[in-house]
Amino acid sequence: MAIRIYVGNLPYTFREQDVAQLFAPYGEVREVRVIVDRDTRQSKGFAFVDLNSESASRRAIADLDGVQAGDRTLTVSEARPQTERRDRREERDRGDYRERSNYR
Repeated sequence: MAIRIYVGNLPYTFREQDVAQLFAPYGEVREVRVIVDRDTRQSKGFAFVDLNSESASRRAIADLDGVQAGDRTLTVSEARPQTERRDRREERDRGDYRERSNYR
């Protein structure tokens, strides 16, 4: 099974195709997801990449960690599993939000 790769400290101008080009020499790029702000659609400076094999992913991590991209030094590592997030709308609807805040 392939490893999901975390790519941090990306230039804010990088888009999916830029990240895909960076990883293309290591194998087939199955997915690139640049994380953007939901309101402004501006890149947050990090992305996740899936390559076609575990060995390709490990080679890419080893070779690309610390590489300069634009004026920034990339951080490339194995992505940690996503933690489950609570739905804040549910808390608000139940009244938990008011109880946890300093609302008086």
